[in-house]
Parts: sequence; C-alpha cells; structure tokens
Amino acid sequence: MTSKTYSVKGMHCASCAAIITRKLSAVEGIGKADVNLATEKARIEFTGNGLTDEALNQLLGKYGYGLEAEQPSSSAESKQGAAGPPSGRLKKEKEQELIEQRNRVLIALPLALAFFTAMMWEIAARSFPALPPLPVDMDTFNSVALLVSSYMVFRMGAPFLHGIVMFVRSGAASMDTLIGIGTLVAWTHSTFITLFPHLRDALGLPHDTYFDAAIVVIGFVLLGKYLEARSKMRTGEAIEKLIGLQAKSAIVKRGGMEIEVPLEQVRSGDLVVVRPGARIPVDGVIAEGRSSIDESMVTGEPVPVDRKPGDQVIGGTINRQGAFVFKASRGGNETVLARIIAMVEEAQGSKAPIQNMADRIAAVFVPTVLVLASITFIAWITVGSAYLGFSSALSYGIMGLVGILVIACPCELGLATPTAIIVGIGKGAEYGILIRNAQSLETLSTIDTVVFDKTGTITSGTPSVTDTEPLDAKSSPERILQLSASVESRSEHPLAQAIAGAAKKRGMTLLDTEGFESLEGVGVRGSIDGRAVRVRKPDGNESSLPQVSRLQQQGKTVVMLEEEGVVLGLIALSDTIREEAAGAVQALHDKGIRVIMLTGDNRLAANYMASQAGIDEVIAEVLPTAKADRIRELQQKGRRVAMAGDGINDAPALALADVGIAMATGTDIAIESAGVTILRGDIRKVAQSIELARATMRVIRQNLFWAFIYNIIGIPLAAGALYPLFGIFLNPVFSGIAMAGSSVSVVTNSLRLKAKKL
Repeated sequence: MTSKTYSVKGMHCASCAAIITRKLSAVEGIGKADVNLATEKARIEFTGNGLTDEALNQLLGKYGYGLEAEQPSSSAESKQGAAGPPSGRLKKEKEQELIEQRNRVLIALPLALAFFTAMMWEIAARSFPALPPLPVDMDTFNSVALLVSSYMVFRMGAPFLHGIVMFVRSGAASMDTLIGIGTLVAWTHSTFITLFPHLRDALGLPHDTYFDAAIVVIGFVLLGKYLEARSKMRTGEAIEKLIGLQAKSAIVKRGGMEIEVPLEQVRSGDLVVVRPGARIPVDGVIAEGRSSIDESMVTGEPVPVDRKPGDQVIGGTINRQGAFVFKASRGGNETVLARIIAMVEEAQGSKAPIQNMADRIAAVFVPTVLVLASITFIAWITVGSAYLGFSSALSYGIMGLVGILVIACPCELGLATPTAIIVGIGKGAEYGILIRNAQSLETLSTIDTVVFDKTGTITSGTPSVTDTEPLDAKSSPERILQLSASVESRSEHPLAQAIAGAAKKRGMTLLDTEGFESLEGVGVRGSIDGRAVRVRKPDGNESSLPQVSRLQQQGKTVVMLEEEGVVLGLIALSDTIREEAAGAVQALHDKGIRVIMLTGDNRLAANYMASQAGIDEVIAEVLPTAKADRIRELQQKGRRVAMAGDGINDAPALALADVGIAMATGTDIAIESAGVTILRGDIRKVAQSIELARATMRVIRQNLFWAFIYNIIGIPLAAGALYPLFGIFLNPVFSGIAMAGSSVSVVTNSLRLKAKKL
C-alpha cells in the first residue's frame, strides 16, 4: 500500500471535505482517504497502482474540486508535506486567492453595511415613532436594491450559485449550496414582487422585499470567509518557522576549492565550511576548528554550547563565533531539522479520534439542513396561513427558508478539531516536543500515570565520582583521587574513565604510571614512583566497613585504593540524578499525575534516586524484556500510562504504553518508537507536553461545544420557533452575520494556543 498527499482546490467548508472523502473512498484502488479542511490537504492510501492523478481529478472535477500532488523536495524553498503551510507556487496561489477575497470584501462589505444600516433604521423607526423613517420612498429603495442585489448575488455571490449548479448536476450539496439557494430565493421573490406589482396584488403576495437580506448575507459571508482563510494561514506558522531555519546553500570543499552549492546538492561525506554567524546547513561532525553554537532550535536553551573536533553539529543551528569545517553526515532531506519538519507536518494533518463524530455529522449536515428548510417553508405556508393569512405566512416562510439555509454552517464543525491540532502540535515543536499524531495528543491529555526509566532519563546515564573518603590518617581525598585517576586513566572501563575525568575536572595532574595491568573483574594496578598502586573492588571483609556499607546502601559503586598493600581510601561512583528531575516530578504532581520509576537496577540504588527526585513508586530489578509486562499490569489496574524512556532499549514498553515518550538527543530522535519525542531528553518537557495536550483538547471541546450549541439554537430561531410565543423572528440578515462569525470564532479560539505558556 502506498500513500500520497495532495493539495485540494475548491474546498470551502466541512461538507466539501466530507464530499471529497466520500467520493474518493468509494473508488476501487483507494484504501483510505483523509481530507483535512484546515490544511486543505488530502492524504490518500492506494491499494493498487492503476489510479492516476488525472483519473482522480476527472472524478472530483464533476463536483467542482481538484487535486494537485505534493512534490517532495529537500530544498528549503519547496519542502512540503502532509499538513504544512503552502510553499513555493502553492503558497503564492494561496496568497493571491487571499488578495482576491480581500478585494471582493472591500467592494461587498460597504454595500452590505449601507443596506444593513438602512434595514436597522427601518426596524427602529417601526418600533420608535419619534424616529423619522428613511428619507427614501420604498419604490426608489427597491429599485436601487434590485440593482445592487443583482450585482451581489450574480457577481460577488457567483461561487455560491456555482454550488447550486454542482448540487443539481451531481447531488452533492455544500455550504455554498445553502448560501446560494437562500440568497437566490430571496432575490427571486423580491424581484418578482418589485417588477410585477399587479400580479403580486392579484396573488395576494406580501409587499416585503428581501433584497437587503441577500446583500447583507453575501457581504458578511464573504467577510467571514476572508477572515477564516487569513486565520487558517496563521495556523501553519510553526512549520513556516521551522522551514525558515533551513539554510538555503552551503560552502563545500571540492577539488581543492571552496564553492557554494544549493542545500540539496550537499552529499554525505562532503567537507562543509561554516563561517561565524552562518547557519549550519546540514548535520555532521566537526573535522577542524572550534566554535560556540546556538542550538536553541533543538534544545530550547538560549545559551550557546562549545563544540570541538569530533563533536556533532545539527543543521539549522547557528554558528555564533569561530569558523570550522565539518564532515556532512546527512543530506538536506535527511537532517534532524528535515525529519522534525516532516514529523510535525504529518502530525498536523492527522485526525484525533474526537474528530470522527464531527466528521460524521458534517457528512449529513447539509442534506439535513435542506430538508429542514423545506419543511419549515411548507409548515409556514400551510399551518401558518390558517392563523396569519397566506400573505404573512408566505413572508415568514421565505424568511425561515432563507434564514435556516444561511445560519446552518457546518464549517465550524469541520474546523473545530484540525485548527486546534495544527496550532497545538506546532506549539509543541517550538518547545522541542514532537508529537507524532493527533491520536497521541488526545491520549496524552488523559494520562494519569507517568513511568520513567531511570538510566538516561531520571539520571544522566553516565557514572561520576560522588564521594572520596580516606581510610588512612595520612591520606587526603585529593591524593586518593590523584593516585586512582593516574592508574585508571590507562583503562577503557566506564568507571575508570569517570575517575580519570573527575581528576581532570578538578585540575589535577596525572602521575606517570608504569607496568599498567588490568585485572579482569577485579580492578587495575600499576607502579607510580616505584610504588605499587592498585584500584580494586572491596573484598568480603571490606564490604562490611561502615563507610563502604553506607555508600552501597545508597546504590553507589565503591572502589578501594591500595598503595604497597595498604588501603588508603575509597572512591564511590554513581549515575547522578539530573538537576531538573525533582522539578519535573513536582510539575507532574501539580497536575495530579502519579510518577513511577521503572528500572533494572537494584532496589537500593533505585530507592535512593527516587527519594532525591520525589518519585511516588519504584519498580526495580526488572529485566528489559519484562518492562512491558509492568506497563500492562498498570493498565489492567485502570491507569492511563505514559512511558518515558530513551526510545531504544525501552521500545517494547514505549510501544505498549498508552503514550510512549522518547527522551531523544538532537541527533538521535527516536520518532519511530514513541508517540511523543522530547528533544535533548529534557524531562521537564514531559509535564509541558501533557499541559499542551490538555490545553489543546480543552480548546477542541470548546470549539465543538459552541459549534453544536450554535446550530442547536440558531436553526430553530431562524425557522421562527419563537414567533408563536413571543412574536420574535430572526431576520436572515442576522443569520448571515452569525454564520460568518461562527467559523472565525472557532479558528480564533484555536489560535489562542499560540500564546499558551508551557
């Protein structure tokens, strides 16, 4: 099965997305079609190779839609994926379309406001006798209104009339169909009674015209569509920012010369020159020179870090000072930044389970509204005529028909979820939190238990010296560390390197060691200034010493220093807890989340680390293969579990957890093994990711709530449900204003996430 992403043309509302999804899903050879209204993209999974883009466009062209395949590229200019903002030619087309929409609004809105003012004046004059009537006789007003409304309906409202044509030809009704039918009915009725007054009187038709309703509805709907389109473009700003981080070119050494080449022409193995202030074009390893590099793009930390030969550099980061040469390890489309962009784009285009309900409703919404509008019209001219007379009943029937068609807008249903998902996932990317898909985001919001792996997650993952204690009155901690480090510096063992590193960090000079020998499973020995020195494990008797016993109970590894057969002291080493661990755990506690440590280490060491971080529960001495079983046990107890680990040896547990959180470094992003990836392994971002998920789902629920309430209240009001009780009838003009504002309010509410502080 293969998949392909397309930009969709002609899609304006949720019912459009539902039509396209339904038509594509019915095609033999297509396994699944996901159409996203917010991003105007379609992701199609093909089960065979027989379908061409031309065939798909022939199918959708009958309904007024078109597909254009996304062309993947490694260049910064044309990088384009499943849900990012349009770029290159597509972006220019969207910008041009937005300009055209703005120009239509600049013409239509003043006309709509003028007639809206006239309409409100007339209504007020009827209610307040002290207010003078409009200084224009009705015949003149109707003549002017006929000309203006004809221009608005047939020129400005042409897309809505096209929706009627598509409905007649194919039976597929969209939001444009509703607006088109409503405004055309209002215009047709008003034109008839204006141009044929004698026939109007003979038939007993009402004298009221609805030119102003057609004008104002089209004006405000066009305004709403423009504001919605402009807001939707803002939802993709996170991807645009990420794309903007990519360098456009690179200076490489080829044939003994330094030449500048486009980013996509950089090959693995190329020697790339980076000058001060330049953006690093691709990932690689420094070969010559040193520098201070701003890696905030990946880490979120504003302080530049020093890099030297042998250190890795990441494409998109900024070289603050110093020039260097590095060997490219990945091309433009394979860099960390490119993978981040691809992941965020794909996630923004995915659908959360909560959206399924809205999609199902949107698919049947427009046909249902057409039926309700027809029933309302028939009810007014039949039942209403018995109480109000035919003339008044017909007038209210027309207003009810037009009002329902105009106010019923499924757009907010279609936009409620994807706009929030796009903004939320983009916000996470800015914080170094990569969320794989919308389902992971939704599930993350329900988490009540976070399970941390110990090594490399709660702790730094590398041993370090924690204690140096003399056991001989003539020895000092400094001498014990210096002698031990001098011998251990010849060993490759991680503990030996930790001891040697501690001495160097304190500025100690290592002494010359002769006759070095590694004692397998015991320690090392050598000769310093002719004296035999040995660093070894404690023997059976030494393990019972109070100093040794105390340190071992803390889970630390203890080694003894012996000179000429006399034990001088001991050194304790341990994997140290991360500085941010306690704060990260407290942040989770503040959200009502239980924190558990899951580790293969011994219980003493695990309990000691857990006590320092404030962790609620410890599950220790667990083999890697059994970690998934412990996750399953927690789930069986009804817990919603997120597992945070390094994404490699914890892969089974990450996969089984409700949400797997990979604590990845900038150059080792485990995006395939978890639903969420935390760049640089900063565990404080676990709480931030949960806060982001909860905030995003909160916005989605708000959007859906108001979308449903809006239609539940608005449609009966437009139908005239309050008229029998209170004599209140919602003018179609206000239906148009409400409809225009509903979609804009949903997108605007989603955009509030951009200001969210995590």
